[in-house]
Amino acid sequence: MSIFRSLFILNLLVWSWHAAADTAPLRLGVVGLTHDHVHRLFEREKTGDVEIVGIVEKNKDLARRYTERYGLSMAIVFDSMTEMMNKTKPAAVAAFGSTQEHLAIVETAAPRGVHVMVEKPLAINFDQAKKIKALAEKHHITVMVNYETTWYPALYQAADLLRADKIGPLQKVVVHDGHQGPKKIGVSQEFFDWLTDPAQNGAGALTDFGCYGVNLMTFLRHGARPETVTAVVQHLQPNDYPKVEDDATIILTYPGSEAVIQASWDWPISRKDMELYGSHGYVMTDNQTRMRTRLSEADEETTQTVAAMTSPINDPFAYFKGMIDGSVKPEKYDPSTLDNNMIVMEILDAAITSAKLGRSVRLP
Repeated sequence: MSIFRSLFILNLLVWSWHAAADTAPLRLGVVGLTHDHVHRLFEREKTGDVEIVGIVEKNKDLARRYTERYGLSMAIVFDSMTEMMNKTKPAAVAAFGSTQEHLAIVETAAPRGVHVMVEKPLAINFDQAKKIKALAEKHHITVMVNYETTWYPALYQAADLLRADKIGPLQKVVVHDGHQGPKKIGVSQEFFDWLTDPAQNGAGALTDFGCYGVNLMTFLRHGARPETVTAVVQHLQPNDYPKVEDDATIILTYPGSEAVIQASWDWPISRKDMELYGSHGYVMTDNQTRMRTRLSEADEETTQTVAAMTSPINDPFAYFKGMIDGSVKPEKYDPSTLDNNMIVMEILDAAITSAKLGRSVRLP
């Protein structure tokens, strides 16, 4: 057999392997059921791209509520990650417990080559984030951070207008995120217990919703770090949240621009919206698909509905599978990436410090 024919067959086999990897479902383990966002996994359309092979949850009453609701078997519920991974051999795990648990999950999964997706934020502090990054790099695994806003097409349309210089150089960003508070919107008791505990969540509204704006600003500025971080927090509902702040304003300054991030459990309505102001125009995203634009003083404001994104860039689990099998190749500081979220954690740490000290913190 000639060397050219051998190379052709080898390339064909490699292509076939990648094609099979792209079409085979992702064997996914679920670690924890105390984060209410896990419903989004169980409720997503069954497209055959993800197979839930195991669940780790010590609270069997909680596990039984989920298995009965979604027609799953308690036989796939385990007490530990080690037991679940030994018996079910997942390729990846998705974490739906407290933020404090993220590091331990990566510590268990990474040495086995098991990829990890966590709900935002990446960790409860920058030190834990650095340990997660070191493990991911040592063991060559993907660590993905899931934000709801990552799947908002209006945000990417706004970013495209900015990068096409339609509104001029970026001068100010204002981001609003939050809702009426976890108690008022009726989150589960298991979710509420750790979400309002700084030892398990890092802080309160500052981390829960402040991370969104920091994540978006890091994406828009291609990974640039701010010069200063200033945070002011309030306890407007102290009876409901005695341990953590329920309102936070974070100001990030960059050379020639700033970001004002308003994160709150005190909004009268739920919101996740963003305003971008350039030197001569602005673009505002009101929700997932509605965007308002005014390109100059002489122009009228226009409103448009942005078309929905298509798979795999419209869904966290399809995207996670794509990151693992190589069919999705995010840019370095895209919202779900580890590089973006290391900067997010550095900024959140500085914001917590700023709020405690009552002054701005300059990043080293």
